[in-house]
Amino acid sequence: MKKRLVCLSLVFAMTAAQVLPVSAARKDEVQAQKSATQSKLSAAQAEASSLESKKQALMGQISTTQQQIVDAMAQIELLADDIVEKEADIEETKEELVQAEADRDEQYEAMKKRIQYMYENGGNDTWAQILLESDSLATMLSKAENTEKMYQYDRDELKEMKAIVQEVKDLEEQLENEKHELETAKSEQEGVKASLETKVTELKATASDYEAQIANAKAQAEQYKQLIQQQNAELKKIQEEEAAAAKAAEEAAKKQQQNQNNGGGSTGGNAITGGNTNNGGSSNNNGGSANNGGNTNNSGNTNNNVKPNNGGSTNNNSGSTGNSGSTSKPGNSNSGSTSAPSYNSGTGAAVVAYAMQFIGNPYVYGGNSLTNGIDCSGFTQQIYGHFGYSLPRVSDAQASSGVGISYSEARAGDLIVYPGHVAILTGDGGIVHASNSAPYPKGGIKYTANALYRDYIAVRRIVQ
Repeated sequence: MKKRLVCLSLVFAMTAAQVLPVSAARKDEVQAQKSATQSKLSAAQAEASSLESKKQALMGQISTTQQQIVDAMAQIELLADDIVEKEADIEETKEELVQAEADRDEQYEAMKKRIQYMYENGGNDTWAQILLESDSLATMLSKAENTEKMYQYDRDELKEMKAIVQEVKDLEEQLENEKHELETAKSEQEGVKASLETKVTELKATASDYEAQIANAKAQAEQYKQLIQQQNAELKKIQEEEAAAAKAAEEAAKKQQQNQNNGGGSTGGNAITGGNTNNGGSSNNNGGSANNGGNTNNSGNTNNNVKPNNGGSTNNNSGSTGNSGSTSKPGNSNSGSTSAPSYNSGTGAAVVAYAMQFIGNPYVYGGNSLTNGIDCSGFTQQIYGHFGYSLPRVSDAQASSGVGISYSEARAGDLIVYPGHVAILTGDGGIVHASNSAPYPKGGIKYTANALYRDYIAVRRIVQ
């Protein structure tokens, strides 16, 4: 009976000894899986954070673009008001022209009647009649002088009326041209507004795509979190199994020891059985195998996961960052930038002279050719670009280029910005600019004598 108990104790002890290495192997496996899952979780969280940053940047662009749309709408509104005022001026000028032409025609008819009267009542004998009817030389000269004055008065009046009519016609043409320019500027701003609205739509679509990607990354992160919880639960279960197996092995060893002690005390003659303490020694061997359970030291392989020597590779990386000493290359760009703008020595007068040579070339909205067609902001961008100065493409943005000055401080080569339009001041009170799609000289690249023909937004000094 006692032998049977001893055998059972040995069986329990051996079983417990086998359970421990299996549990340790499974524990290492789950731990490795957990480490991989944590890496995936970190990657998913980093991706979500990166996408969130990109989305926020897009939202900033959307906000900026929407503000630009508001500015464009304000410019369109101002230009629309200017067009209405210009149309009113044109109507008023047309009325003045009708009145001037009526006055001219009336003066002409009166002159004709006077000439007809003189002809019918004197004809070719007018001067002879004046001579005969005069009682003295003084009277004759006075009558002749009055007649001459009447002729001169009629000629002067008619000449003046013709000049007035021509002046009113010129004013009407000028107002029509200015109205055309305003309409062109308004059309350009409407194009800018449409372009900005398209940009906002595209940015919002991209932001929406980022939101979907962020949601997907967060969902993956949540799945990884749940998997880690499951792995933690499995690790806890393995630890409990290991603890139970260790406890069972300990209890089995105790029972075996008790049985050995009981066997040794029954009779001295059973010393041979007591000799089974050598078997107990074998239990020490089992204990040694328990030391094999020390294979849990293999979990020291986690040290291999640490790979501190690889940390040394980070030093290698930092060494490679030493290679980023190539960042000294921007120094090359600095040296390059100092020599690149070879035209920066140009004066404002040189800018005007260069711009003037393109007068007569056509205006094309959105065009970029100084010879074949260009619009107002493209014209100024390329003129200043020739001298090494970089300007934005649209007129509103050019209003922030260079240094702001007052109109009284302006000189040749300065930039003047109107609502929806931009030009180069020539220094003599005029401007050179790409005007509108009308044929030259009404439109195209042309010179306008009065820079203040309409309200302006800003004057900027580009060439210092």
